[in-house]
Amino acid sequence: MLGVPTVAECTEIKGTPPRNDFDAHRPIRPDEDLELIFTWREPRKVSHVLTLQYDKTIYLLADTPEMHRLIGKYIEVVEYPDGRIELRAGGTSLPYSTYDRLPQVNQGAIVENKRLGHVLQVVQIAQEQRDNRRSLSVPSRAHNGQGPIQRKAVPGKKSQRQLDQTDVEEAIKKTLH
Repeated sequence: MLGVPTVAECTEIKGTPPRNDFDAHRPIRPDEDLELIFTWREPRKVSHVLTLQYDKTIYLLADTPEMHRLIGKYIEVVEYPDGRIELRAGGTSLPYSTYDRLPQVNQGAIVENKRLGHVLQVVQIAQEQRDNRRSLSVPSRAHNGQGPIQRKAVPGKKSQRQLDQTDVEEAIKKTLH
């Protein structure tokens, strides 16, 4: 049977008796939601146009009178262990849509669009030079008990802000050959 080991079992495993035999475990109360408790939470300020940013994604709040009351206030971005994101204010989940700051050009869009095909191909080549990883110092998406992970830059890749005119010109040259 799986469960919480007894004090005697812990002593056998570790070989050192506990300082106190008191068992501090308690049952979960009905008002406690473990899924919500084991989340990563970040406060974010709602802009005057009902947006906020988290992990290189812009979150757009629904344009309602209730949301207008949140302008200039901080709300919580809640990231669940399975990767779901929820925006919460005062214990209530808020409706939103997202705008990804690191979009990708779909290969099908290049083939299907006769007029923009060449331009989309240039954009795709430029995007291949971009480092598409998300934030560099936040907990892992799976929350495997690891703290923030400091990632090193990928050789040969640039951040979105480091891409410049010369990168676009090189991409154009590659599509002409």
